[in-house]
Amino acid sequence: MNDIALLEKYFPDLDAEQKERFGRLPGLYEEWNSKINVISRQDIANLVERHVLHSLAIAKVIAFKDGATVLDLGTGGGFPGIPMAILFPKVNFTLVDGTGKKIRVVQEVALALGLTNVKALHIRVEDLKMNGAFDFVISRAVAPLLQLMQWSHRFFKKKHTHAYPNGLIALKGGNLREEINAMPGRGSDYTEVFPVSKFFEEPFFEEKSVVYVQG
Repeated sequence: MNDIALLEKYFPDLDAEQKERFGRLPGLYEEWNSKINVISRQDIANLVERHVLHSLAIAKVIAFKDGATVLDLGTGGGFPGIPMAILFPKVNFTLVDGTGKKIRVVQEVALALGLTNVKALHIRVEDLKMNGAFDFVISRAVAPLLQLMQWSHRFFKKKHTHAYPNGLIALKGGNLREEINAMPGRGSDYTEVFPVSKFFEEPFFEEKSVVYVQG
């Protein structure tokens, strides 16, 4: 199965522009990875499954509305923000990371794809002055849930416009019980875990989850 067929298997409504952009991602990341190593050699060969499709698991939990604002905290090489920005072209994504070379890759990939709904910033999250600016914070493999919420809580808008109240949506791996139990009482009460294996049948996703925490 080729890369686009894999994505269409789970997202059959992709339009021509989305397919074209998703189709260009492997080549763009291979090119940039040869200059600035942001993805492991093993994963670059499986970019669409392990990075792109994994990122899009968030979309199986929530469909962002047009005009929504989303912060990708600790985006690294642009995941999950870049794939989500392709899938939701009318949603505004801000991708932040404290490592300048990674943000450079994100900026160049977004530019090459013409993603006008992506803003990539080289900044530590503690220094980001955008309080109350976002509907959701998304993240992949950055920090424990408690730390993510400590960073994120000030960014959420007060007004809720989605099926889920504004909050954190994190891609996590392994057993999450300890992380959830470490949350303050209210945090663990307002946490939902969605196994990615319920969305995607590939073995890679067997111990991976999408975790929602109300802000």
